[in-house]
Amino acid sequence: MPGFVLQVRARDDGSSDMRVGFTVTKKIGNAVVRNRMKRRLRALARDVLPDSGVRGADHVLIGRNGGIERDYAVLRAELIKALAKVAR
Repeated sequence: MPGFVLQVRARDDGSSDMRVGFTVTKKIGNAVVRNRMKRRLRALARDVLPDSGVRGADHVLIGRNGGIERDYAVLRAELIKALAKVAR
């Protein structure tokens, strides 16, 4: 199971801007753990979305339980794979 869930929705408003949102529920852990997970998701988005993201769409990354322990390279590969699936 991946360390996050990706949701992408086209806005159809004529703008090519990409927007991104992050959410991590209390099930993941206390505030320190949730904030650490959000920081990792933000870093992933800054790294991957400019090249692989869907133009004119909203992207939401939802942190999951195993995401905080996963290696950053694995999370990055999972995000690239998920975005490639969405682009099809």
